[in-house]
Amino acid sequence: MNKSYRQGQILKLIRSNHPHTQEDLAKALRAIGIPATQVTLSRDIRELGLVKTADGYSQGMPEAGSSGPDVITLAREFVQDIRVAQNLLVLRTPAGHANSVAVALDQAEWPEVTGTIAGDDTILVVAPDAKTAEALRAKFLRVLK
Repeated sequence: MNKSYRQGQILKLIRSNHPHTQEDLAKALRAIGIPATQVTLSRDIRELGLVKTADGYSQGMPEAGSSGPDVITLAREFVQDIRVAQNLLVLRTPAGHANSVAVALDQAEWPEVTGTIAGDDTILVVAPDAKTAEALRAKFLRVLK
């Protein structure tokens, strides 16, 4: 199993099952045929920006007093391409990372962003108009330099 696939499956599991412990997560992964050691899971949890809440592991919903990776950190690490289509931006990431970037972008509450939709490796960012979408692309490009 490669890392991107495993991390994509972890994201699916936390969205649907909200495992409470690393052991719960490891069992859920084994149930779908993906072996993972505690060390591997710890690294994946950190890289995906997962946080432990009262409801189990979650993405982008840190407990009081803690914080997950911010949008600039995640964008610099994972955004590979940015394209504008009228009032929309299409951001490309490695497989399994679009959701964490989209959550961070939503939480950043940038005024240029109306909302986001994330797949496995693609984020659709909605801006209010084409001019704002171009300005948002320029903002991302400044962040990525």
